[in-house]
Amino acid sequence: DQALAQDFLEIIAAPLRYPAGQLTDVELMDIRRLKARVEAERLPRGVRRERHLKLGKGGLSDVEWTVQLLQLQNAHEHPELQVVSTLPALDALERLEKINADDAATLRKAWTMATNARNANYLWSGRANRADVLPDDAYSLGGIAAVLKRPAHRGQDFENELLGVMRRCREVTDRLFYGKEGE
Repeated sequence: DQALAQDFLEIIAAPLRYPAGQLTDVELMDIRRLKARVEAERLPRGVRRERHLKLGKGGLSDVEWTVQLLQLQNAHEHPELQVVSTLPALDALERLEKINADDAATLRKAWTMATNARNANYLWSGRANRADVLPDDAYSLGGIAAVLKRPAHRGQDFENELLGVMRRCREVTDRLFYGKEGE
């Protein structure tokens, strides 16, 4: 029943997802530790971290964890942050000035490019189990570029652009998620 589901979300789920008050230092440390553990344990064996579009440094996971932490810290005061999709949440965080425009643009670009590369990699290779790993051979990079409507002979240019965006994204994640200032 729709009313029961709505009551459940408002009375039980919302206070857990969007708690009032700030996270304690221990809670924040636990969240950071959990993300670090996911990064260490979920990366497939033999895959270079900088080439993993989901779990690599500056990949989708960095954007998602950073946005979700900011939601956890602010959504109790701002209902417009109580959304489940990454980009709408990022847009709301920027509108509310909980993240500056440059950092938001960096996270948005990394999320969009990594998502597009992941989808194109799957379409090009037909291998779902490898879609998260950016290939390093010119032929596959050219195929991914072509799927993305870029010149196939510019696959390595796309690779360089994507890896650069992911590096900048990780710098933002280090600051906003891990609290590493000046990095």
